[in-house]
Amino acid sequence: VVLVPIVGEYGPTGVLTVGLMAGVMLVALAALRAGKYMQYVPAPVVEGFTLGIACVIGLQQVPNALGVPRPEGDRVLVVTWRAVEEFAKDPNWTAVGFAVAVAAVMLVGARWRPALPFSILAVVAATVVAQVAGLDAAQPIGDLPSGLPAPTLGFLDIGALGTLLAPAVAVAALAALESLLSASVADGMTVGQKHDPDRELFGQGLANIAAPLFGGVPATGAIARTAVNVRTGAGSRLAALTHAAILAVIVFAAAPMVSKIPLAALAGVLLATAVRMVEVGSLRAMAKATRSDALILVLTAVATLALDLVYAVIIGLIVAGALALRAVAKQARFDQVPLDRGDHSAEEHALLAEHIVAYRIDGPLFFAAAHRFLLELTEVADVRVVILRMSRVSTMDATGALVLKDAVEKLRR
Repeated sequence: VVLVPIVGEYGPTGVLTVGLMAGVMLVALAALRAGKYMQYVPAPVVEGFTLGIACVIGLQQVPNALGVPRPEGDRVLVVTWRAVEEFAKDPNWTAVGFAVAVAAVMLVGARWRPALPFSILAVVAATVVAQVAGLDAAQPIGDLPSGLPAPTLGFLDIGALGTLLAPAVAVAALAALESLLSASVADGMTVGQKHDPDRELFGQGLANIAAPLFGGVPATGAIARTAVNVRTGAGSRLAALTHAAILAVIVFAAAPMVSKIPLAALAGVLLATAVRMVEVGSLRAMAKATRSDALILVLTAVATLALDLVYAVIIGLIVAGALALRAVAKQARFDQVPLDRGDHSAEEHALLAEHIVAYRIDGPLFFAAAHRFLLELTEVADVRVVILRMSRVSTMDATGALVLKDAVEKLRR
């Protein structure tokens, strides 16, 4: 969605230049220690994003699991519905059997022997069965590229840097957001593990600086592969290095073998991964915490499924921020308090009370609560003096100060 328009407007070299610029920006974000701001993303947004991504991953596998060609369309719900319609016209139970069998082996095996790589064993078994039985309906992966593209070193167009700045910022923002959210989801899927967001940004930046030099497009951390990695027992960076090394071997030496793997078997792997990404207990606890948390969780999940990652997170953050402001604003109190008697007699105190009134302001006097304070204060009448006790005001912004000024002027008039 982000890269294709860049290709259309600036060509392939534009994408490579954008990737290099985005990599430099990510390294700069890491140097500025911008990763720490991810801690301000509320837990319901992360949980809703995880749930939505799990649904997206599962639905994306439906065409392959049903053994039908992937229908046209950009929205996963539309594509899934069309795939189901195609399957209803011409059912492919062989593909369904492969997908269900692989997913079942992974889910059951993970409970029985978590240390064993049941995903690999299941895919190998499915491939052997498909080849021995000659099941063409299993729809294999097909031919893979036999080598890597030649390095592309002369792509940088200095004159186009200004026009490519906006696309590069968009790519860098998406890379940072998706990578850090993927890392946060991985933290939630493990015990005692926590990523370093600035190191993650630095690594993504270096990768995106290096990739364009070899003709590679910008890349981010991906939640699907991250989830598979974590759920199969990965515990260190060695897993990523092993993944890269094995992928290189496959491309150069084992492509003919890999091309025989049924797509339905790989769909089963990702279906099982999607199921295992969802922490039912965590979702249930968050849904029961407050209505606001439940609303943010559901809204983020639905937006992830119906729109895309960036819009989902933005919507989740905006709603979470609005609800948080509403909750803080409710904490602000404006109450009338009794006057101090001092050395006055009861008669004198009663006379003073007819002409003097005292109010105490508690909590934040800021834009979300200040106008309510103004309405209540300006309703005061038939007194000569208004005392404002403000020692318990926790914070005041410019709006609060302006409202206070307006209230004083109206009371004086």
